Amino acid sequence: MKHLFKNLILTGLLLSGTTYAQQVRHLDLSEAVNLGIENSKNLRLSQNKIDEALAHLAVVKDNALPSGNASFLYNHAEIPGNTLVIGESAPLHLPKRADAFVGTAAVEQLVYGGGKLRYAEASTRLLAEVARLDADKSKEEIAYAVISTYYNLFKIIQSKKVVEQNLESIASQLKQAQRFFSQGIVTKNDVLRFQLQEANVSLTGMEIENNRKIVNYNLNIMLGLDGNTILDISDPEAHLQMAPNLGSFTEMAMENRQELRQLDLQNHAAEVNTKSVKAETLPSVGVGANLYYINPSGRFIPPVNQFISPITLGANLSWNIGSLWTTRHKVAEARIQQKSITLQKDVLTDQVKTEINKSYHDYLLAVNRIKVLEASIVQATENDKLLASKYQNNVASATDRIDAETLLYQARINLEIAKADAGLAWYTLLKSTGKIDTSK
Repeated sequence: MKHLFKNLILTGLLLSGTTYAQQVRHLDLSEAVNLGIENSKNLRLSQNKIDEALAHLAVVKDNALPSGNASFLYNHAEIPGNTLVIGESAPLHLPKRADAFVGTAAVEQLVYGGGKLRYAEASTRLLAEVARLDADKSKEEIAYAVISTYYNLFKIIQSKKVVEQNLESIASQLKQAQRFFSQGIVTKNDVLRFQLQEANVSLTGMEIENNRKIVNYNLNIMLGLDGNTILDISDPEAHLQMAPNLGSFTEMAMENRQELRQLDLQNHAAEVNTKSVKAETLPSVGVGANLYYINPSGRFIPPVNQFISPITLGANLSWNIGSLWTTRHKVAEARIQQKSITLQKDVLTDQVKTEINKSYHDYLLAVNRIKVLEASIVQATENDKLLASKYQNNVASATDRIDAETLLYQARINLEIAKADAGLAWYTLLKSTGKIDTSK
Protein backbone atom coordinates (compact mmCIF):
# COMPACT_ATOMS: atom_id res chain seq x y z
CA MET A 1 0.00 0.00 0.00
CA LYS A 2 2.85 2.32 0.84
CA HIS A 3 4.51 1.66 -2.52
CA LEU A 4 1.21 2.20 -4.32
CA PHE A 5 0.76 5.59 -2.62
CA LYS A 6 4.30 6.53 -3.54
CA ASN A 7 3.70 5.58 -7.19
CA LEU A 8 0.53 7.67 -7.25
CA ILE A 9 2.45 10.67 -5.96
CA LEU A 10 5.13 10.23 -8.62
CA THR A 11 2.51 9.87 -11.32
CA GLY A 12 0.80 13.05 -10.11
CA LEU A 13 4.06 14.93 -10.16
CA LEU A 14 4.79 13.78 -13.69
CA LEU A 15 1.33 14.79 -14.87
CA SER A 16 1.57 18.18 -13.19
CA GLY A 17 4.96 18.66 -14.81
CA THR A 18 3.43 17.90 -18.21
CA THR A 19 0.62 20.39 -17.57
CA TYR A 20 3.12 22.99 -16.51
CA ALA A 21 5.18 22.41 -19.66
CA GLN A 22 2.10 22.96 -21.81
CA GLN A 23 1.61 26.37 -20.19
CA VAL A 24 5.02 27.65 -21.25
CA ARG A 25 5.01 29.73 -24.44
CA HIS A 26 8.01 31.13 -26.26
CA LEU A 27 7.36 34.64 -27.48
CA ASP A 28 9.57 37.09 -29.35
CA LEU A 29 8.94 40.83 -29.41
CA SER A 30 7.36 41.03 -32.87
CA GLU A 31 4.93 38.21 -32.08
CA ALA A 32 4.01 39.87 -28.79
CA VAL A 33 3.24 43.17 -30.53
CA ASN A 34 1.12 41.43 -33.17
CA LEU A 35 -0.84 39.54 -30.51
CA GLY A 36 -1.37 42.74 -28.52
CA ILE A 37 -2.74 44.55 -31.56
CA GLU A 38 -4.87 41.58 -32.62
CA ASN A 39 -6.51 41.16 -29.20
CA SER A 40 -6.82 44.81 -28.16
CA LYS A 41 -10.32 45.83 -27.09
CA ASN A 42 -9.38 49.48 -27.56
CA LEU A 43 -8.61 48.83 -31.22
CA ARG A 44 -11.99 47.16 -31.64
CA LEU A 45 -13.57 50.30 -30.25
CA SER A 46 -11.52 52.43 -32.66
CA GLN A 47 -12.60 50.22 -35.56
CA ASN A 48 -16.20 50.66 -34.48
CA LYS A 49 -15.70 54.45 -34.68
CA ILE A 50 -14.37 54.03 -38.22
CA ASP A 51 -17.41 51.93 -39.15
CA GLU A 52 -19.66 54.59 -37.62
CA ALA A 53 -17.96 57.33 -39.67
CA LEU A 54 -18.27 55.28 -42.88
CA ALA A 55 -21.94 54.59 -42.16
CA HIS A 56 -22.51 58.32 -41.69
CA LEU A 57 -20.71 58.96 -44.99
CA ALA A 58 -23.09 56.54 -46.73
CA VAL A 59 -26.04 58.42 -45.22
CA VAL A 60 -24.68 61.74 -46.52
CA LYS A 61 -24.22 60.23 -50.01
CA ASP A 62 -27.84 59.08 -49.95
CA ASN A 63 -28.92 62.70 -49.55
CA ALA A 64 -27.82 63.32 -53.15
CA LEU A 65 -30.24 60.69 -54.47
CA PRO A 66 -33.67 61.67 -55.83
CA SER A 67 -36.50 61.82 -53.33
CA GLY A 68 -39.79 60.14 -54.08
CA ASN A 69 -43.15 59.58 -52.45
CA ALA A 70 -46.46 58.00 -53.31
CA SER A 71 -49.89 58.11 -51.72
CA PHE A 72 -53.33 56.67 -52.36
CA LEU A 73 -56.50 58.13 -50.85
CA TYR A 74 -60.01 56.73 -50.61
CA ASN A 75 -62.75 59.20 -49.68
CA HIS A 76 -66.41 58.46 -48.89
CA ALA A 77 -68.91 61.26 -48.44
CA GLU A 78 -72.51 61.22 -47.11
CA ILE A 79 -74.60 64.18 -48.41
CA PRO A 80 -77.86 64.54 -46.42
CA GLY A 81 -78.73 67.88 -48.01
CA ASN A 82 -78.19 67.00 -51.63
CA THR A 83 -80.38 69.65 -53.37
CA LEU A 84 -78.78 72.95 -54.30
CA VAL A 85 -80.75 75.92 -55.63
CA ILE A 86 -78.89 78.93 -56.97
CA GLY A 87 -81.12 81.89 -57.78
CA GLU A 88 -84.01 81.07 -60.09
CA SER A 89 -82.21 78.29 -61.85
CA ALA A 90 -83.41 74.73 -61.72
CA PRO A 91 -82.47 72.82 -58.56
CA LEU A 92 -79.23 70.85 -58.69
CA HIS A 93 -79.65 67.43 -57.22
CA LEU A 94 -76.51 65.78 -55.86
CA PRO A 95 -76.17 62.11 -54.91
CA LYS A 96 -76.82 61.19 -51.28
CA ARG A 97 -73.37 59.63 -51.09
CA ALA A 98 -70.14 59.68 -53.11
CA ASP A 99 -66.87 57.74 -53.28
CA ALA A 100 -63.57 58.81 -54.78
CA PHE A 101 -60.09 57.44 -55.18
CA VAL A 102 -57.13 59.80 -55.50
CA GLY A 103 -53.50 58.66 -55.98
CA THR A 104 -50.30 60.64 -56.38
CA ALA A 105 -46.67 59.71 -57.11
CA ALA A 106 -43.85 62.23 -57.20
CA VAL A 107 -40.10 62.18 -57.86
CA GLU A 108 -37.83 65.18 -57.19
CA GLN A 109 -34.12 65.67 -57.79
CA LEU A 110 -32.03 68.52 -56.42
CA VAL A 111 -29.93 69.77 -59.35
CA TYR A 112 -28.02 72.55 -57.62
CA GLY A 113 -28.02 73.42 -53.93
CA GLY A 114 -25.08 75.77 -53.77
CA GLY A 115 -22.70 72.83 -53.30
CA LYS A 116 -23.97 72.02 -49.79
CA LEU A 117 -24.33 68.28 -50.49
CA ARG A 118 -20.87 68.11 -52.06
CA TYR A 119 -19.33 69.94 -49.09
CA ALA A 120 -21.18 67.72 -46.61
CA GLU A 121 -19.83 64.60 -48.32
CA ALA A 122 -16.27 65.99 -48.39
CA SER A 123 -16.44 66.96 -44.71
CA THR A 124 -17.77 63.55 -43.66
CA ARG A 125 -15.11 61.79 -45.72
CA LEU A 126 -12.40 63.82 -43.97
CA LEU A 127 -13.83 62.93 -40.56
CA ALA A 128 -13.70 59.25 -41.54
CA GLU A 129 -10.00 59.69 -42.33
CA VAL A 130 -9.52 61.31 -38.92
CA ALA A 131 -11.13 58.24 -37.34
CA ARG A 132 -8.70 55.99 -39.24
CA LEU A 133 -5.73 58.01 -38.02
CA ASP A 134 -7.09 57.80 -34.49
CA ALA A 135 -7.12 54.01 -34.84
CA ASP A 136 -3.54 54.11 -36.12
CA LYS A 137 -2.54 56.17 -33.09
CA SER A 138 -4.24 53.66 -30.80
CA LYS A 139 -2.33 50.88 -32.55
CA GLU A 140 0.96 52.69 -31.89
CA GLU A 141 0.06 53.17 -28.22
CA ILE A 142 -0.85 49.50 -27.83
CA ALA A 143 2.35 48.38 -29.56
CA TYR A 144 4.43 50.58 -27.26
CA ALA A 145 2.59 49.34 -24.15
CA VAL A 146 3.34 45.74 -25.17
CA ILE A 147 6.99 46.58 -25.89
CA SER A 148 7.36 48.36 -22.55
CA THR A 149 5.86 45.43 -20.61
CA TYR A 150 7.95 42.95 -22.61
CA TYR A 151 11.14 44.80 -21.69
CA ASN A 152 10.09 44.99 -18.05
CA LEU A 153 9.62 41.23 -18.00
CA PHE A 154 12.97 40.78 -19.73
CA LYS A 155 14.74 42.94 -17.12
CA ILE A 156 13.17 40.92 -14.31
CA ILE A 157 14.14 37.59 -15.88
CA GLN A 158 17.71 38.75 -16.45
CA SER A 159 17.94 40.04 -12.89
CA LYS A 160 16.63 36.70 -11.65
CA LYS A 161 19.35 34.86 -13.59
CA VAL A 162 22.06 37.03 -12.06
CA VAL A 163 20.62 36.48 -8.57
CA GLU A 164 20.61 32.72 -9.12
CA GLN A 165 24.26 32.89 -10.19
CA ASN A 166 24.98 34.99 -7.12
CA LEU A 167 23.32 32.43 -4.85
CA GLU A 168 25.41 29.64 -6.39
CA SER A 169 28.57 31.63 -5.77
CA ILE A 170 27.53 32.48 -2.19
CA ALA A 171 26.78 28.80 -1.50
CA SER A 172 30.29 27.96 -2.65
CA GLN A 173 31.77 30.74 -0.50
CA LEU A 174 29.72 29.57 2.49
CA LYS A 175 31.05 26.02 2.16
CA GLN A 176 34.57 27.41 1.97
CA ALA A 177 33.99 29.57 5.07
CA GLN A 178 32.59 26.60 6.99
CA ARG A 179 35.62 24.56 5.98
CA PHE A 180 37.97 27.37 7.08
CA PHE A 181 36.05 27.64 10.35
CA SER A 182 36.45 23.90 11.01
CA GLN A 183 40.18 24.39 10.40
CA GLY A 184 40.27 27.35 12.73
CA ILE A 185 41.29 29.78 9.99
CA VAL A 186 38.20 32.05 10.27
CA THR A 187 35.79 32.85 13.05
CA LYS A 188 32.15 31.88 13.41
CA ASN A 189 31.29 35.48 12.61
CA ASP A 190 32.66 35.05 9.08
CA VAL A 191 30.39 32.06 8.53
CA LEU A 192 27.40 34.07 9.82
CA ARG A 193 28.20 36.92 7.44
CA PHE A 194 28.03 34.59 4.42
CA GLN A 195 24.79 33.07 5.75
CA LEU A 196 23.32 36.56 6.17
CA GLN A 197 24.37 37.50 2.64
CA GLU A 198 22.72 34.32 1.33
CA ALA A 199 19.51 35.18 3.16
CA ASN A 200 19.48 38.75 1.82
CA VAL A 201 20.06 37.64 -1.76
CA SER A 202 17.36 34.97 -1.35
CA LEU A 203 14.89 37.66 -0.26
CA THR A 204 15.84 39.71 -3.30
CA GLY A 205 15.23 36.66 -5.46
CA MET A 206 11.79 36.17 -3.88
CA GLU A 207 10.85 39.79 -4.62
CA ILE A 208 12.06 39.45 -8.20
CA GLU A 209 10.05 36.26 -8.69
CA ASN A 210 6.95 37.95 -7.31
CA ASN A 211 7.41 40.85 -9.73
CA ARG A 212 7.92 38.39 -12.57
CA LYS A 213 4.59 36.72 -11.86
CA ILE A 214 2.80 40.09 -11.79
CA VAL A 215 4.35 41.39 -15.03
CA ASN A 216 3.97 37.98 -16.73
CA TYR A 217 0.24 38.00 -15.88
CA ASN A 218 -0.21 41.59 -17.08
CA LEU A 219 1.47 40.79 -20.39
CA ASN A 220 -0.73 37.69 -20.81
CA ILE A 221 -3.84 39.82 -20.40
CA MET A 222 -2.54 42.40 -22.90
CA LEU A 223 -1.87 39.67 -25.46
CA GLY A 224 -5.15 37.83 -24.94
CA LEU A 225 -3.44 34.75 -23.51
CA ASP A 226 -4.39 32.65 -20.52
CA GLY A 227 -3.22 34.35 -17.33
CA ASN A 228 -1.41 31.19 -16.18
CA THR A 229 0.79 30.97 -19.28
CA ILE A 230 4.49 31.15 -18.45
CA LEU A 231 6.08 33.42 -21.05
CA ASP A 232 9.53 32.41 -22.27
CA ILE A 233 10.77 35.59 -23.92
CA SER A 234 13.94 36.16 -25.90
CA ASP A 235 16.42 39.00 -25.84
CA PRO A 236 14.48 41.79 -27.62
CA GLU A 237 17.65 43.57 -28.75
CA ALA A 238 20.74 41.46 -29.40
CA HIS A 239 22.60 44.58 -30.56
CA LEU A 240 21.88 48.27 -30.22
CA GLN A 241 21.14 50.29 -33.29
CA MET A 242 23.04 53.38 -34.28
CA ALA A 243 20.82 56.42 -34.05
CA PRO A 244 20.78 58.82 -37.02
CA ASN A 245 20.99 62.54 -36.39
CA LEU A 246 18.24 64.34 -34.52
CA GLY A 247 16.97 66.13 -37.64
CA SER A 248 16.04 62.88 -39.39
CA PHE A 249 13.81 61.84 -36.48
CA THR A 250 12.14 65.26 -36.50
CA GLU A 251 11.41 64.93 -40.22
CA MET A 252 9.95 61.45 -39.65
CA ALA A 253 7.67 62.84 -36.96
CA MET A 254 6.41 65.66 -39.18
CA GLU A 255 5.41 63.04 -41.77
CA ASN A 256 4.14 60.23 -39.54
CA ARG A 257 2.70 61.63 -36.31
CA GLN A 258 -1.00 60.84 -36.44
CA GLU A 259 -1.93 63.86 -34.33
CA LEU A 260 -0.36 66.26 -36.85
CA ARG A 261 -2.01 64.49 -39.78
CA GLN A 262 -5.34 64.59 -37.94
CA LEU A 263 -5.02 68.34 -37.46
CA ASP A 264 -4.27 68.73 -41.18
CA LEU A 265 -7.47 66.82 -41.99
CA GLN A 266 -9.45 68.79 -39.42
CA ASN A 267 -8.11 72.01 -40.93
CA HIS A 268 -9.25 70.86 -44.36
CA ALA A 269 -12.64 69.90 -42.90
CA ALA A 270 -12.92 73.37 -41.33
CA GLU A 271 -12.18 74.91 -44.72
CA VAL A 272 -14.91 72.79 -46.30
CA ASN A 273 -17.27 73.81 -43.50
CA THR A 274 -16.60 77.48 -44.26
CA LYS A 275 -17.48 76.90 -47.92
CA SER A 276 -20.61 75.01 -46.85
CA VAL A 277 -21.73 77.98 -44.74
CA LYS A 278 -21.13 80.32 -47.67
CA ALA A 279 -23.18 77.98 -49.89
CA GLU A 280 -26.26 78.75 -47.78
CA THR A 281 -26.40 82.18 -49.49
CA LEU A 282 -26.80 80.60 -52.95
CA PRO A 283 -30.09 79.60 -54.61
CA SER A 284 -31.13 75.99 -55.13
CA VAL A 285 -32.63 74.42 -58.23
CA GLY A 286 -34.65 71.24 -58.41
CA VAL A 287 -36.64 69.28 -60.98
CA GLY A 288 -39.50 66.92 -60.40
CA ALA A 289 -42.28 64.85 -61.94
CA ASN A 290 -45.76 64.13 -60.55
CA LEU A 291 -48.33 61.51 -61.54
CA TYR A 292 -51.95 61.87 -60.40
CA TYR A 293 -54.73 59.31 -60.42
CA ILE A 294 -58.26 60.70 -59.87
CA ASN A 295 -61.18 58.28 -59.82
CA PRO A 296 -64.56 59.80 -58.77
CA SER A 297 -66.59 56.82 -60.00
CA GLY A 298 -66.69 55.20 -56.59
CA ARG A 299 -65.32 51.93 -57.93
CA PHE A 300 -61.85 50.73 -57.13
CA ILE A 301 -61.48 49.65 -60.78
CA PRO A 302 -63.47 52.27 -62.68
CA PRO A 303 -65.12 51.85 -66.08
CA VAL A 304 -63.35 53.20 -69.12
CA ASN A 305 -63.17 56.98 -69.36
CA GLN A 306 -64.30 57.52 -65.76
CA PHE A 307 -60.89 58.40 -64.30
CA ILE A 308 -58.01 60.72 -65.17
CA SER A 309 -54.25 60.39 -64.65
CA PRO A 310 -52.45 63.64 -65.45
CA ILE A 311 -48.62 63.81 -65.42
CA THR A 312 -46.80 67.03 -64.59
CA LEU A 313 -43.17 68.00 -65.03
CA GLY A 314 -41.65 71.00 -63.31
CA ALA A 315 -38.64 72.84 -62.07
CA ASN A 316 -38.32 75.07 -59.07
CA LEU A 317 -35.88 77.80 -58.13
CA SER A 318 -35.68 78.93 -54.49
CA TRP A 319 -33.46 81.49 -52.85
CA ASN A 320 -33.43 82.50 -49.23
CA ILE A 321 -32.42 86.11 -49.74
CA GLY A 322 -32.21 86.67 -45.98
CA SER A 323 -29.20 84.33 -45.84
CA LEU A 324 -27.16 87.05 -47.56
CA TRP A 325 -26.97 88.95 -44.26
CA THR A 326 -27.72 86.20 -41.71
CA THR A 327 -24.76 83.95 -42.61
CA ARG A 328 -22.10 86.65 -42.36
CA HIS A 329 -21.31 85.88 -38.72
CA LYS A 330 -21.52 82.13 -39.33
CA VAL A 331 -18.74 82.44 -41.89
CA ALA A 332 -16.66 84.50 -39.44
CA GLU A 333 -17.18 81.84 -36.75
CA ALA A 334 -16.13 79.05 -39.15
CA ARG A 335 -12.95 80.93 -40.04
CA ILE A 336 -12.08 81.44 -36.37
CA GLN A 337 -12.52 77.69 -35.77
CA GLN A 338 -10.19 76.97 -38.68
CA LYS A 339 -7.60 79.38 -37.30
CA SER A 340 -7.84 77.65 -33.91
CA ILE A 341 -6.93 74.34 -35.56
CA THR A 342 -3.90 75.96 -37.21
CA LEU A 343 -2.74 77.32 -33.85
CA GLN A 344 -3.24 73.88 -32.25
CA LYS A 345 -0.97 72.35 -34.87
CA ASP A 346 1.72 74.96 -34.19
CA VAL A 347 1.58 74.16 -30.45
CA LEU A 348 1.61 70.40 -31.06
CA THR A 349 4.53 70.71 -33.49
CA ASP A 350 6.64 72.35 -30.80
CA GLN A 351 5.62 69.66 -28.31
CA VAL A 352 6.58 66.90 -30.77
CA LYS A 353 9.98 68.48 -31.39
CA THR A 354 10.58 68.72 -27.62
CA GLU A 355 9.50 65.09 -27.14
CA ILE A 356 11.81 63.86 -29.91
CA ASN A 357 14.74 65.85 -28.56
CA LYS A 358 14.29 64.31 -25.10
CA SER A 359 13.81 60.76 -26.44
CA TYR A 360 16.87 61.12 -28.68
CA HIS A 361 19.20 62.23 -25.89
CA ASP A 362 17.73 59.67 -23.47
CA TYR A 363 18.65 56.96 -25.98
CA LEU A 364 22.21 58.29 -26.36
CA LEU A 365 22.53 58.40 -22.57
CA ALA A 366 21.30 54.80 -22.29
CA VAL A 367 23.86 53.62 -24.87
CA ASN A 368 26.70 55.46 -23.11
CA ARG A 369 25.56 54.07 -19.77
CA ILE A 370 26.06 50.55 -21.13
CA LYS A 371 29.65 51.35 -22.07
CA VAL A 372 30.36 52.68 -18.57
CA LEU A 373 28.76 49.64 -16.91
CA GLU A 374 30.70 47.22 -19.14
CA ALA A 375 33.90 48.91 -17.98
CA SER A 376 32.74 48.75 -14.35
CA ILE A 377 32.10 44.99 -14.68
CA VAL A 378 35.67 44.47 -15.84
CA GLN A 379 36.88 46.40 -12.80
CA ALA A 380 34.47 44.64 -10.43
CA THR A 381 35.55 41.23 -11.80
CA GLU A 382 39.21 41.99 -11.18
CA ASN A 383 38.41 43.29 -7.72
CA ASP A 384 36.36 40.17 -6.93
CA LYS A 385 39.19 37.86 -8.05
CA LEU A 386 41.68 39.85 -5.98
CA LEU A 387 39.54 39.74 -2.82
CA ALA A 388 38.79 36.04 -3.36
CA SER A 389 42.52 35.29 -3.46
CA LYS A 390 43.19 37.47 -0.40
CA TYR A 391 40.34 35.82 1.54
CA GLN A 392 41.62 32.34 0.72
CA ASN A 393 45.04 33.44 1.98
CA ASN A 394 43.41 34.91 5.09
CA VAL A 395 44.56 38.41 4.12
CA ALA A 396 41.13 39.94 3.54
CA SER A 397 38.14 39.77 5.86
CA ALA A 398 34.82 38.10 5.06
CA THR A 399 33.22 41.55 4.87
CA ASP A 400 35.65 42.63 2.16
CA ARG A 401 35.04 39.40 0.27
CA ILE A 402 31.26 39.81 0.45
CA ASP A 403 31.42 43.48 -0.57
CA ALA A 404 33.51 42.66 -3.65
CA GLU A 405 31.16 39.92 -4.71
CA THR A 406 28.10 42.09 -4.11
CA LEU A 407 29.58 44.88 -6.25
CA LEU A 408 30.24 42.44 -9.09
CA TYR A 409 26.74 40.97 -9.19
CA GLN A 410 25.11 44.36 -8.74
CA ALA A 411 27.14 45.61 -11.72
CA ARG A 412 25.92 42.63 -13.76
CA ILE A 413 22.30 43.34 -12.86
CA ASN A 414 22.77 47.00 -13.67
CA LEU A 415 24.21 46.10 -17.07
CA GLU A 416 21.30 43.82 -17.97
CA ILE A 417 18.84 46.49 -16.90
CA ALA A 418 20.76 49.15 -18.82
CA LYS A 419 20.65 47.06 -22.01
CA ALA A 420 16.90 46.63 -21.66
CA ASP A 421 16.47 50.33 -20.88
CA ALA A 422 18.47 51.21 -24.00
CA GLY A 423 16.27 48.95 -26.13
CA LEU A 424 13.13 50.49 -24.67
CA ALA A 425 14.61 53.99 -25.15
CA TRP A 426 15.05 53.14 -28.84
CA TYR A 427 11.39 52.22 -29.21
CA THR A 428 10.41 55.30 -27.21
CA LEU A 429 12.33 57.35 -29.77
CA LEU A 430 10.54 55.55 -32.61
CA LYS A 431 7.20 56.14 -30.90
CA SER A 432 7.91 59.87 -30.75
CA THR A 433 8.21 59.81 -34.57
CA GLY A 434 4.83 58.07 -34.88
CA LYS A 435 6.21 54.89 -36.45
CA ILE A 436 7.15 51.87 -34.36
CA ASP A 437 8.84 49.01 -36.20
CA THR A 438 9.71 45.80 -34.31
CA SER A 439 11.13 43.97 -37.32
CA LYS A 440 14.84 43.25 -37.25
